[in-house]
Amino acid sequence: MDKILSRVSGAAGTLAIGAFTVNSCIYNVDGGERAVLFDTLRGGILPEVRDEGTHFIIPVIQRPIVMDVRTRPREIPSVTGTKDLQMVNIKLRVLWRPVIEKLPRLYRELGVDYDERVLPSIGNEVLKSVVAQYNAEELLSKRGEVSERIKKELVKRGEHFYITLDDVAITHLTFGREFMKAIESKQVASQEAERLQYVVARAEQERMAVVTRAEGEAEAAGIITEAMEKTGNAIIEVRRIDAAKEIAAKLANSRNIVYLPGGSGGGSAQSSGSSGGNSPGLLLGVDTK
Repeated sequence: MDKILSRVSGAAGTLAIGAFTVNSCIYNVDGGERAVLFDTLRGGILPEVRDEGTHFIIPVIQRPIVMDVRTRPREIPSVTGTKDLQMVNIKLRVLWRPVIEKLPRLYRELGVDYDERVLPSIGNEVLKSVVAQYNAEELLSKRGEVSERIKKELVKRGEHFYITLDDVAITHLTFGREFMKAIESKQVASQEAERLQYVVARAEQERMAVVTRAEGEAEAAGIITEAMEKTGNAIIEVRRIDAAKEIAAKLANSRNIVYLPGGSGGGSAQSSGSSGGNSPGLLLGVDTK
């Protein structure tokens, strides 16, 4: 029985040692990753890049370094000055990934955290150099052009560090408090100027209307004067008749109006030599309630 137990324990120990050895001799590279190999006997980082999958190594002598090669976003903030000496707070979002063929050299020169060492420095450098070429107002009106120039410069700088930039965009752009107050004052002044222009234009239209009305009345007065010179008082009588017709039409359509025709004066009045004749009629308002 003791012999059986010793054999089982020996086999188990052998299996454990074998499993440890096998596990030490292989490593896996997942999707979206690549690996570079450090070899102590062959001078450090080897130039080959290991693709996704399972690979063999020599324990103790070789050591794999797995690196993420997927596209990742990063935000780069910066506070810089414009061409007209206005301070601007700007944030840049970049989508970046490493150049796979250059991973051995990238790791040798910058290490695994190469993005922390490279992207903030080149981002701030490019932002300051590009923004300094524009005025504060141009940063707002030419935002697309500014973003394109920043992208062009960043792509050029990233190539020196074996980094590919797929997209660059300005996500945040604010100015100092003094500049914002100046913009608000300018907008208020512009609105006030437009309002005053409207008031002036309206006054001009009213003046032209008054002049036109006065010219029309003067022309009408001239026509009436000319007509009176030719026909005497006939035109006045015509106007009087027209006015009487208009008044009569309004009274005919009015309610509670009674007309009392005038009668002949009494005999004594006629004999006394008074103005006599027919007296005018009367219009009376009668309450019909």
